[in-house]
Amino acid sequence: MAAVPDHVYETVADHLTTIEREHDVAVPLAVARGSHAWGGASPDSDYDVGFVFVSTDLRRYAHLERPPETIVEDRGAFEYQGWDVRTFAQLLADSNEGAIDLLRSPISYHRAYDPDELAAYIERTYNPIDLYHTWRGIATSNYRKYISHHLVRSDDELFPIVEADDETYLVETDDGTMTVSADDERFQETQTKPTVKRNLTIYRAAMAARYLKATGERGTHDLPALAFETFLREQAPAVFDRKRIECARELLERKRAGEGDATIGDAVGRAFAHPPKRIDPDVHARDGPDPTRLDGFVDEVIDAVQ
Repeated sequence: MAAVPDHVYETVADHLTTIEREHDVAVPLAVARGSHAWGGASPDSDYDVGFVFVSTDLRRYAHLERPPETIVEDRGAFEYQGWDVRTFAQLLADSNEGAIDLLRSPISYHRAYDPDELAAYIERTYNPIDLYHTWRGIATSNYRKYISHHLVRSDDELFPIVEADDETYLVETDDGTMTVSADDERFQETQTKPTVKRNLTIYRAAMAARYLKATGERGTHDLPALAFETFLREQAPAVFDRKRIECARELLERKRAGEGDATIGDAVGRAFAHPPKRIDPDVHARDGPDPTRLDGFVDEVIDAVQ
């Protein structure tokens, strides 16, 4: 069961009261995000808090200068990201991964609105292809930035190296690949410092994308559990081999032990970090949540703070 110390609840409550006062909003729902939500927190992990807010003066929604769509604040070890209820509803309509995970968080800091019924509805109606491409994008972009061996061009653009010999490099581009001569002075070879934390980020995203695709092709589109340990234990064996699961579990355990910044090399592998760019929309796309139901959610949240 996910948990945080009692003093964290007290600190978050104080911070939320200040945010409400400073921004003239009410917060009906606030939960843990990040590593505390998915089970990868170490003793030194910061506390990420996600929340939904409503303007205390509903007339602001009709004014030319409307309430902010988001509120982001850094308060030392506590980082806050909030969404206006309308913005949050739109994110759910778009099957946004961050919004869905906020509804699924196991740690609630404030709960004037109970999200359980909405969370169950969203899990039944989200658009799988949108989530797939979100997770694929997280895996590929993090692999490219933090794990890949690169060439760096004089304009600072990075090109991951696919293959190399004494005379040429074959590098990845946005459109495919290109060959660069080893004596091209515009390019320099550099090596990133891949850490436990970065490898684990890529593992989680790549496994989620591949799991969603595989279960979708079987007709179910199972949503991966938010708790990564639960996913590895209960869901991953249906799609991945034991070696792949054990590697991911080892990264998780090292992250929890405080070794997230340890440099370890490429624990994921280029091929695994790049799920297929295209998947069949006839299999993996659907309409997504009903806008009428999401309008009802907006009404329910406003009612919860009035």
